[in-house]
Amino acid sequence: MQNYALTWTDTTGTPQASAVAYDQPSADRRKTALETADCTEVEIVAVKPGQLPEPQV
Repeated sequence: MQNYALTWTDTTGTPQASAVAYDQPSADRRKTALETADCTEVEIVAVKPGQLPEPQV
């Protein structure tokens, strides 16, 4: 199973990254929730088990 995480910029301009990995449908729902909350640069990234992305600076 492929795991996915998200990176985004919050409403204060601070880069963020998920603390958990998601399956594809869950990552899509989380992306929609972040965009609805006015976060920008929301991206879904494929990750390996046990690996999470760093916030994009």
